[in-house]
Amino acid sequence: MSRYRYKAAPKFWRNYAKLTPRQRQSVVTAWKIFHEDPFDPRLRTHKIQRLSAAAKRTVYAVEIEADLRAVFILDGETVMTLDIGSHAIYKP
Repeated sequence: MSRYRYKAAPKFWRNYAKLTPRQRQSVVTAWKIFHEDPFDPRLRTHKIQRLSAAAKRTVYAVEIEADLRAVFILDGETVMTLDIGSHAIYKP
């Protein structure tokens, strides 16, 4: 059982809907790992400095596949997934 609660912003769901079926399958596979531990080494979780500076809080990204990333923040025990897409989502 995960120690975190998970929520997703509406922007995440809008951009998720735009993904190809193959990309969505990759997201489902990554989600299983993410739900257990968002910092699992297989996800290559890393801080996004530019977004963190703009948000004035730490913003993380996970690698789902070649150029598909999801960005999230931690708020206590809640993981809020903000967006999903290519590296373009790293721009504030």
